[in-house]
Amino acid sequence: MDQSCLIVGCGYTGLRLARRLQPRWRVSATARSDATAAAVSAAGINVVRADLDATPSPCSLERAADGAAIAYLAPPPDHGTDDPRLLRFLAALGSARPSVLLYMSTTGVYGDTRGGTVTEDSPLLPSNDRSRRRVAAETAAQDWCAGRGVRCVVLRVPGIYGPGRLPLDRLQRGEPALRPEDSGPGNRIHVDDLVTACVAALERPVGGAFNVTDGNPATTTEFLQRTAAIAGLAPPPLVALAEAPGRISAGMLSFLRESRRVDNRRMREALGVEPRYARLDDGIAASLAGQQEASV
Repeated sequence: MDQSCLIVGCGYTGLRLARRLQPRWRVSATARSDATAAAVSAAGINVVRADLDATPSPCSLERAADGAAIAYLAPPPDHGTDDPRLLRFLAALGSARPSVLLYMSTTGVYGDTRGGTVTEDSPLLPSNDRSRRRVAAETAAQDWCAGRGVRCVVLRVPGIYGPGRLPLDRLQRGEPALRPEDSGPGNRIHVDDLVTACVAALERPVGGAFNVTDGNPATTTEFLQRTAAIAGLAPPPLVALAEAPGRISAGMLSFLRESRRVDNRRMREALGVEPRYARLDDGIAASLAGQQEASV
């Protein structure tokens, strides 16, 4: 066990990544709050205290990062057009030289293509500040790595679902969805497949950007309808796009107004990742089963 990994942002995806790595890696993770530190420690992960909304201690991060793989999964703040959390983290690394920096971005960096297909070589045309923050963070990570001769991998990730991450509450509340003719294609990835891609990106000698999706774009309406059918719930009522404001939240509408088909060929060929849950029904069923097991 001579490999070490520092996970920054050890939440829903990060904890699963840590568990996947633990048999073969020494794993550390940052924690800001006492509650997060306790959860991380209970999972057998070494805790590195760091508050990325302040100025983290450079000594602890520098020691944990030097020679290690870094999986940076923390989101940016919810305002502005850059990512000060990532910038503070990189500054706190001091003279550390990690073996690789994995930055988890989003497919939102491509903007709205009105259902057109995007690859990793497509232009980055973010249409809102949420995505502009991700483009700025990608650039900062890549520039920092280039200056130190560190391998950099950017994973562009769409909507993540899995156990505890299905829209069951929304369906039970009877919230509406867009009519199929008003709902453009979207992209998803089951959390287990995302973790597989993260491990491959850390272990394989690759660099650059990778789209991490299940390869089968589906509308949000279809996702909601299939979840309802498999979970035994009533399907969502449907509304036209013109009727959606006031009936669908502004945050959700901002996602729904963008549509694109994300190509995952590079992930499959260079990372060697074939999604286990390429079929939406399989991923939803596995998520429900995992959720039920966790509640027993």
